[in-house]
Amino acid sequence: MRHNRRMPELLHARVEDCYQQAEDFFKRSFPRPEVSFKLRGQKAGVAHLHENLLRFNPKLYAENREHFLKQTVAHEVAHLVAHQLFGPRIQPHGEEWQLIMRGVYELPPDRCHNYDIGRRKVTRYLYLCQCPDGEFPFSGQRHRLVAQGRRYFCRRCRATLVFSGEQRIE
Repeated sequence: MRHNRRMPELLHARVEDCYQQAEDFFKRSFPRPEVSFKLRGQKAGVAHLHENLLRFNPKLYAENREHFLKQTVAHEVAHLVAHQLFGPRIQPHGEEWQLIMRGVYELPPDRCHNYDIGRRKVTRYLYLCQCPDGEFPFSGQRHRLVAQGRRYFCRRCRATLVFSGEQRIE
């Protein structure tokens, strides 16, 4: 996906701004994380605590720029700050993280985004058993495992599920 040049610059500037706010609030410095735009799927951002790494979803950023910069970036930085202040035993969205969201960034401690993630189409492989209505749609990953020798069984009739040869797009 192409994104304009200013996207990473704006996001990096927001990360830095969040760190400066945390340093002013806690009167201490924090090591800056590596920032990556290599995140796909439904998550807007992920904080890798032990690697001091932030990963952001460029598609969701491009589609929700203003809210993303304000809320999502602060949300992920707050995870790293909370980890560095309070250690690894805290809950991901627990009181320490919430304190940082409310006290430092003056933002609601929302756990999830509500960005439109536009579900992509997926192929399902239809497997059958001996039951009259025994149809099981398998993901591509599970279908590959069967091809490698893995077996799955119907919980009712205990028969091995067999690929029908049919696929459908959902």
